[in-house]
Amino acid sequence: MRFGDRVLQRWRIAKAARWIANDSRLLDIGCADGAIFAQLKSRIKAGVGIDPDIKQPFQIAHGHLVGGYFPQDLPDHEPFDVITLLAVLEHIPTNVQAKLAADCFRHLVPGGKLIITVPSPNVDRILAVLKRLRIVDGMSLDEHYGFRPSDTPKIFEPAGLRLIAKGQFQLGLNHWFVFQKAAHAALAAA
Repeated sequence: MRFGDRVLQRWRIAKAARWIANDSRLLDIGCADGAIFAQLKSRIKAGVGIDPDIKQPFQIAHGHLVGGYFPQDLPDHEPFDVITLLAVLEHIPTNVQAKLAADCFRHLVPGGKLIITVPSPNVDRILAVLKRLRIVDGMSLDEHYGFRPSDTPKIFEPAGLRLIAKGQFQLGLNHWFVFQKAAHAALAAA
């Protein structure tokens, strides 16, 4: 990961951080190297990061990172206070997005939050140039397919997650969404 990738990663984490309460139990889907746990270490009670590029599981402060896909490779089935999908949704094929939303709902505690960042499709051209200039690695850029950020609520609200906040950052090229599971919602069987 190059310096430019790190800057963008820290910026996404900072957008998510304001919605993560102290002592939260956090699941970071698409965790890469676990940077969110390093950046928020004093605020996280326990955490799990999952990413298909992790070859060997390893411990981090307040948790562990594992290789694989959510939810089938998740080693821990205790529900989470917060789930993050930072720059991940644009990599998820449309035919599995509804299942992802249902799985997020199922793995959140009642009142838990799902925090998502997703770039505008215009970012792909910018990242391609930055990649050619070797400013960023453009992590898995080949998996982007033009996901429209405006489709995000259409995926997660039918699963029972209510949109409570949204916004843009990075000159409007990136979008953030915060969904919440109802405080009285019963956990579905895993």
